[in-house]
Amino acid sequence: MAEHALLELRDVSKRFVKPLDTAARIAKLFGAQRQAEVVHAVDHANLKINSGEVVGLVGESGCGKSTLGRMAVGLHTLSSGTRWWQGADMAQLSTAERRRRQLAMQMIFQDPYASLNPRMRIQDIVGEAPLAHGMIAAAEQKDYVAALLQKVGLDPALVRRFPHQFSGGQRARIGIARALAVKPELLVCDEAVAALDVSIQAQVLNLFIELRNELNLTYLFISHDLGVVRHVSDRVVIMYLGSIVESSPTAELFAQPNHPYTSALLASAPKLEVKKIDFVAVKGEIPSPLHPPSGCHFHPRCPHAMPRCSVEQPLLKEIAPQHFSACHLNDAA
Repeated sequence: MAEHALLELRDVSKRFVKPLDTAARIAKLFGAQRQAEVVHAVDHANLKINSGEVVGLVGESGCGKSTLGRMAVGLHTLSSGTRWWQGADMAQLSTAERRRRQLAMQMIFQDPYASLNPRMRIQDIVGEAPLAHGMIAAAEQKDYVAALLQKVGLDPALVRRFPHQFSGGQRARIGIARALAVKPELLVCDEAVAALDVSIQAQVLNLFIELRNELNLTYLFISHDLGVVRHVSDRVVIMYLGSIVESSPTAELFAQPNHPYTSALLASAPKLEVKKIDFVAVKGEIPSPLHPPSGCHFHPRCPHAMPRCSVEQPLLKEIAPQHFSACHLNDAA
């Protein structure tokens, strides 16, 4: 019997609709061409994450990475598609069972200060969820939080402090402790180290690796930093304008990228080389998700675009063991 993935998103889409305001509705009554604006944030994406795996999700700003991560943990509803956890469709579960499974998925946000309530002490920030869900008794909260702080490298004596009394790196660790408080199996890290200094980044990344080994955690690591993703990920998923265009084991993707967008992304990344290098940026601007291009979304910027690319959206196909790519060039090869 085939083992189920820990988390699977099947053909999921997310659209944000801005309805017409009163003036626009009145103008439409008099014949003006007014339509509600629809942002196609995620467009028929498929993502599978296996237990114990670290998956890096990479793409330009505005490509839908964070939205997909929020859909994965249930913070955003799905406009279409299904979300599966350990082989069960989350939409078909009872409310109690869905809530139980939902606890196993937690998110760590990009800005730890903005995600921490400034009016609450660390003891309450970290200990609120396990207390609310009956995982601990009120009398156990202080010791429970102290143990979590120690696990993420903070002094347990700091439990009575407020978020503003900590540095950025310390606040990042508090965000990790809060996510760990309900004993999750999957952590979605949304640019979790992007706001930190490089030296602090390294400390937090090493903490993620240590926690993975100690607690058998699974990660979806969202980042625009290819160096960070290469360091922590077993597999890398490339996203462009709401669609997943390539997925591959990390070493293979960096050595032999298949999709033209992946190749352009890797070519534009800074490298530590002695010789002079001319960096080539990805040509053109990322199109608006309000009006994504037809066919392959990358075709207006692709140097290998064919007439077929503008009318037919390529499917994500396996081109080598565990290496998937959505490009019509693979059909022509």
